[in-house]
Amino acid sequence: MAFLFNIVTGAGLPIYKQLIDQVRAAVASEDLVQGDQLPSIRTLAERLVVNPNTIAKAYAEMVHDGLIDTLPGKGYFVAPRRQRLTREEQERRLNAAVELLVHEVVLLDFTRDEIIERLSARLRSLEPVARS
Repeated sequence: MAFLFNIVTGAGLPIYKQLIDQVRAAVASEDLVQGDQLPSIRTLAERLVVNPNTIAKAYAEMVHDGLIDTLPGKGYFVAPRRQRLTREEQERRLNAAVELLVHEVVLLDFTRDEIIERLSARLRSLEPVARS
């Protein structure tokens, strides 16, 4: 089954960022794996009814981050899992994500234990299933 993108127009998050976040999440959960092909820029733009430049911007950022590779004349593919970012950039992004998470859940009035349990459960759900 092909990966389905879902965008929300008028959301606070730009469409290109929504696309990037969805690909990142799909790679993390192994819904997309190394070598899976993404739709062409034109095809995805038509399917989502957005400007092709929006798709091109998302793809360019994902190529830059090493999340996807482009093969001229063939398309865009999920890149092999490798060290995509410097350790410094990984740390910066982790800290930013943690800060955002903490601010959001504190406003929702969750306890420390509830937050840790929910985060732990979500991380466990991302662990690869043992293959026989």
